[in-house]
Formats: sequence, structure tokens, C-alpha cells
Amino acid sequence: MNHQPLPLDGITVVAVEQAVSAPFATRQLADLGARVIKIERPDGGDFARGYDTAARGLASHFVWCNRGKESIAVDLKDPRGLDIVRRLLADADVFVQNLAQGAAARLGLDAATLCAAHPRLVAVDISGYGAEGPYAHKRAYDMLVQCEAGLVSVTGTADQPVKAGIPAADIAAAMYAFSGVLAALLRRGTTGLGGPVEISMLDSLAEWMGHPLHHEMHGGEAPARTGVAHAVIAPYDAYATADGGQVLLSVQNDREWRRLAEQVLGRPELADDPVFATNRARTANRAETDAVVAEGLSSLSRDEAIDRLEAAGIACARLNSVSDLAAHPQLAARDRWREVDSPAGPLRALLPPIVLPGGDEARMGAVPALGEHTDALLRALGITDAGTAALRRDGVIA
Repeated sequence: MNHQPLPLDGITVVAVEQAVSAPFATRQLADLGARVIKIERPDGGDFARGYDTAARGLASHFVWCNRGKESIAVDLKDPRGLDIVRRLLADADVFVQNLAQGAAARLGLDAATLCAAHPRLVAVDISGYGAEGPYAHKRAYDMLVQCEAGLVSVTGTADQPVKAGIPAADIAAAMYAFSGVLAALLRRGTTGLGGPVEISMLDSLAEWMGHPLHHEMHGGEAPARTGVAHAVIAPYDAYATADGGQVLLSVQNDREWRRLAEQVLGRPELADDPVFATNRARTANRAETDAVVAEGLSSLSRDEAIDRLEAAGIACARLNSVSDLAAHPQLAARDRWREVDSPAGPLRALLPPIVLPGGDEARMGAVPALGEHTDALLRALGITDAGTAALRRDGVIA
């Protein structure tokens, strides 16, 4: 097979972005070979740079979402700064923005305006709730959208709803923006035209809520909050082991229940007991089901429980911590870790999930310092060193 280049090699992306949704989308494009020019404010840049200092002095969100990009710090409120962005757009294939609703339009950087001026441009507007409707101008941060989309209502325990432990609304919007860009570029290859792409965080997370949404709309009630247990399958939960660990197991059908009872719990009589014999019965008698499984695993270490479950063909997993994930043997065995450069030095990072065998590995470029590429980009636009110095003196760039 001939060696394949990265699929987005030669594609230029300009992004006026902040926080997670747009930066995570454009990072996917950068990993696949696109050149991504990140427009930041001169006075601190993307505000995600200041979220924390956990990554050797850098913000963990920023490190995660911004590798492989060029940073130019420009004041968009100054006409000279806005002109720089418009000149960058003249040669761009993709533009992505997630400014507050209405801000891009006031600057003439909304997708409709840009696509009218640049017919081949793919321009993405990411918003919290969409451009129209009563929520259009409502502030939209990840946890707020998780609440509006009902995710928090189905997450947690019976007594306590909780948010997802990751920015699910931001990630959902980012991945639909990413796939929307790819679809629009594919269409451009056929028609020669780019066009607007509209992504809302609420729309994206509402799509991910498909199972509980359809369950309630067509079945009459929302799935109950059950912690790490499954709402309609039992046993499907985490159980404590003798060494203080926890093992999650999932019995998907009654044949598996029989194997669990006979080969793991050592209680073959449970296989035909009407209290446990069917999933409907086990779900109706969840407390009793969980009690017999917990009792059977309580005398085993976590590794012993995993070995016995796997020997019986029962799906199972360790209830890992974040540090366990960082040391996960499967990631190590598949050589999924790399190092990316940053202003704080090399940082460990995972390869992106998209693997394209027979081609170049994902381009995991450096995490940029604020304005690191400002001078080089202005020079490429034909702006003299004296002109750059004047812009910097006036606070238009950094």
C-alpha cells in the first residue's frame, strides 16, 4: 500500500476561539494535518490559559485542546487588528469561532457574512443554544448546558443528581463541529463551494441524550439515576472486593447469569431461582441481586475477581482512577503515548483516537505560547517589522 499523507495536509484553519468547544474541534483538525492559526486576545489570550497551572505551570484544559496550533495575539476591537484577521482569512479553507452570541456578527466574522465574501470558505459558528429562539443570547457554559439538556437529571445516585465529570457539552459540540468541517470540505470537493456550519452545544448534547430521551418519550418515564448501576439491566454495577478495590460487571442475558452463579459466585441454585432467573426479575429485585453478587465477590481480591469473571465470559472492568488511566497497560501496550512540546517543556499526551494505518502519524505539534507566532504571521502578510512594532506599541498585537 502506498504511504498516505495526513488527510488535512494543506488545509488552513483560522480560529477565533476560547475555552473548550472550538479549541477541541480545531485540535482534531491540527492532529490530522491542518494548519491552525489561533486568534487570541493580547491581554491574556484564550481565557482557558488561566484555568489552572496543573500541567507544569500551564493550564490543563489549554494543553489538552491547543497543541499543534500557531498563536497570534490580536485586538479584534481595533480596526487594524480586525484587518489582520480578514487578511488571514483570504487564504484560509476553514474558519471556526465560538464567541458570545452576536459578537462575531458585530465584527463581520459570522459564518454567513464570511461565506458570502469567500465562497470556498467553510465557516463554523459554535454557540450555546443556536442563533434563534428564546435562549439564543443566554450564557452557555458546559455545566449549565448539561443541566438544560437533562444530562444531570439522569446522572448520579437516586438521592443526588451530579454533572458529568468531563465537559460533556463542550466535547459534544466540538466533535460535531469537527465532523461538520470534514463533511463540508468533502462537499466542497464536489461543488467547489464551502458554506456555513452551525453547531449548538444544546443540540449536540441533546443528541447524546438519545437513549433517556426516547425511553421517556416513548415509554413514559425517564431512566432512574442509579449511580454506576445500569437502569434496566441487573446485575450491572460496581462491587467491592476484599482488598478494597471495586469491580464492575455486566450480565447481559440469562445465560450469563447462569455462568455467573455457577462459575463465579459458586451458587448454582441461583440460576433457576425465580427471584433471579430473568433480567426482568433481577431488575425488579435489584437489592437482592446486588446483595448476592456483592457477597460472592467480597472474599476475592480485585484481580482474583477479574480473573474469575473473565474465565466465565462475564464482561467486567476495574473501577479505575485517573492515575490508573495514565498507567493503563492497554494504552502502554498499544504505544498510545507521545510527548508534545510546550512553553513548560515536553508534556505527555495521548495520540488521538483516529488511526489511519499506512499513513503519517497524527501531527501532535507544540502547545503555543500566547502570541508566539504573531511576528512570523504578520511578516507572511507583508507587514514590515516597523509596522509590527507600531502595532505592538499601540496594543493591537502581542
